[in-house]
Parts: sequence; structure tokens; C-alpha cells
Amino acid sequence: MSELIDENGLRLDGRKVDELRPITIKAGVLNEADGSAFIHWGGNKIVVGVYGPRPCIPRHEANPYKAIIKARYMMAPFCSKEERGRTGPTRRSIEISKVIREAFEHVVLTRLYPKTEIDIFIEVLQAHGGTRTAAITAATVALIDAGIPLKDMVAAVSVGKIDGRVVVDLSKEEDNYGQGDMPVAMTHRTKEVVLLQMDGLFTREEFKQGLSMAEKALDYIHELQVKAVKEKYEEMSENVLKL
Repeated sequence: MSELIDENGLRLDGRKVDELRPITIKAGVLNEADGSAFIHWGGNKIVVGVYGPRPCIPRHEANPYKAIIKARYMMAPFCSKEERGRTGPTRRSIEISKVIREAFEHVVLTRLYPKTEIDIFIEVLQAHGGTRTAAITAATVALIDAGIPLKDMVAAVSVGKIDGRVVVDLSKEEDNYGQGDMPVAMTHRTKEVVLLQMDGLFTREEFKQGLSMAEKALDYIHELQVKAVKEKYEEMSENVLKL
């Protein structure tokens, strides 16, 4: 693609450089999970299930001082044209599972649950750019839905560079044909960066601008996370009152 931003400063889908795609988050979508969430972010549709704390299997992996976190990120074979026909873990899914696990190791109060494990299962049903950041955002809601204590909430968003300009929340086309991609995950209260990856080249000024744009976008995404949790418990309260 020769031009990803037109003469009016608008991107292919009509967004401004600092504008997010539509985001909807819902908590408590799986009956059999301890906690769960569904996120519809642009063309992405992702469901997350959380189980635990529960006995660690195999037992020799158990830590006597804290819980261990396991994360599994998987893309359904039908989620995109690129993934068509693929089953099982890939190098990409293993890498994303690792960075998601490491992000939550910074915020989950694992020392409250020694000799246990907390499992985060992420299934990408539809993919259109930014699935790892959407997965982290939904996983935070699922952990809260499971009642697992966190020292802070985590949200994530991608920042990139297309046609020489820094933009937020890359779509699939922008990710494929842009000049750079930088996923960022950050805690809300302390603004601690728990995930930062980079693909492409950014100047020091572009890097600072990208982080600033990400922080502003993450404040808005945090509000959507809080809204999803509140709606879940308001719905539970209404059901109790009906009884």
C-alpha cells in the first residue's frame, strides 16, 4: 500500500492518528471458568478464561512461596486468512504467551497463594491487528472476575509508525505495511510499563511521542475495563434481588 494516511490526516478506516477502534468488553462470559472476559476490539474478537488458584500440575513445578502464572495464547484456525488450517501452538503464540505471563507476574499478588498455579487461557476467535494487546486488556478483567487480587490493573495498546507519522492502535493493514509497531502494556495507578516490544525503527522523539499517546489511550481503555467489571456485579446484584 502506497498511502496509509490521506491528505486530510485520516487513516484507511477513517480514524485520526490518536483514535482507537471501537472497543467493547464484557466480564463473566464463561460459566465453567473461575473468571472470564470477552473483548471486541475493532476486528478482533477474543475470549479469556481464568482458572485458579488451584493445585499446581505437575507438582514439581510448584513454588512453596508463591503461585505460578501460566498463560496460553492461541489463535483459532479460522481467525484470519494467515492462520487458516493451523492448529496447535506456533513460535508466535509461544512468544506471546510468554510476554503475557511476564506482564501479569508484576501485578498478581502471587505470594498469597503458595504452591498453586493460576491459568490464563486466551482464545483469539477473530484477528485484525493488535491481538496481544487486546488479550492483555481482557485478561485483566477476567482475573478480576475470578477474584484474584491485583496490585494494579493492566491495559495494553499498540503504537506504530505509518507514512512517517506515529499512530495509536494499529489495524491489520497498518501492522503489515507500516514502518513500525510497538505494543505497550501499562499499570493504571503507577504507570509502570510491564510490556514493551518494538518492531521497526523509531527516533527518540517518536518513541517518546508513542509512549505519551499510549498512556492517554490506556486511561480510556482502563475506564472500559472498570465499566465491564461494574456491569458484571450490578447484574449479579439484580439477580440476587429478584430471588
